[in-house]
Amino acid sequence: MVLACAQGLDNKTVARKMRSSLGMVGKWRSRFLEARLEGLYDEPRPGAPRKVSDDEVERVVIRTLESTPGGETHGSTRGLAKATGLSRMTIRRIWRAFGLQPHRTDTFKLSPDPLLIEKVRDIVGLSMNPPDHALGLCVDEKSQIQALDRTQPRLPLRPGQWERRTHDYQRHGTTSRFAALEWKTRKVIAQLKRRHRSLEFRQFLDLIEAQVPAGLDVHIIVDNYGTHKTAILRKWFAKRPRFHVHFTPSYGSWINLMER
Repeated sequence: MVLACAQGLDNKTVARKMRSSLGMVGKWRSRFLEARLEGLYDEPRPGAPRKVSDDEVERVVIRTLESTPGGETHGSTRGLAKATGLSRMTIRRIWRAFGLQPHRTDTFKLSPDPLLIEKVRDIVGLSMNPPDHALGLCVDEKSQIQALDRTQPRLPLRPGQWERRTHDYQRHGTTSRFAALEWKTRKVIAQLKRRHRSLEFRQFLDLIEAQVPAGLDVHIIVDNYGTHKTAILRKWFAKRPRFHVHFTPSYGSWINLMER
């Protein structure tokens, strides 16, 4: 606000530009004229004096970051309040101020693939600048899918009533789903198989070959699962030079859109 006023703008224009009130602009302009930069600092606020010192705050933060209560996976406001003598609300405010959430965790995985950079550049480059007269497919399979069915038919949705289904179900074994995603059109080629071997994967490749026009090259992105590298598949690809295989980095399945 002060810098805008220094450019020669009036309070009304600055208030509209900053989406603030006219009185707010006048307040900070006056404080700057009276005390210069010191006038822009927050003034002492009324109320009870502060009871929690900086040392106590530091102790809470360090204890949260560097220690874990015995027999527990992470600290809690109740346990830390008991250990420090502070209230639960104080612990909660300190955690909120420093962005601490001990109850939450995240995961990560570093790829040990020595060709990580080359493979990422290959696949990302293929997606961003696909070759002419070619089709790009992200291929993956999901095994051990449970074929479940409800013991009774569902009851349909009605005004004021949810769709209802029985709480129990019947098992009909498992199945494996093979799928290929064409990343430009989002079209999916899919097939169900009873087993999950290189033989079934080769049969799925036969389906892809039958559905892709003969005049197009086919670029396939797959992970490093063992069924993708058997002698049967090497021979299959050797007989079909228009098929090009791009393997994702080890522990880098996130780069395959179908995997995601």
